[in-house]
Amino acid sequence: MDEQSAAYWKRNVKLVAMLLVIWFVVSYGFGILFVDALNSIEIAGFELGFWFAQQGSIYVFVALIFVYVAKMNKLDREFGVREDDD
Repeated sequence: MDEQSAAYWKRNVKLVAMLLVIWFVVSYGFGILFVDALNSIEIAGFELGFWFAQQGSIYVFVALIFVYVAKMNKLDREFGVREDDD
């Protein structure tokens, strides 16, 4: 693997790891570990900890997919990587 490929994959893995940490904190941390603290806050009549456990982590996951696509498209342009149309 040449230097440019190694740098590309290093940045790719760093991005994926960062997004997985965010997802873990939101889904496991907010939905399970910090639920008691978050339940003191209400949104539309629902406790925030309950909301994160039921819906919030899913919304964050979908948002992270869009963030990943945007960041990878930028990274691909930066390194001159493109998909071949077959």
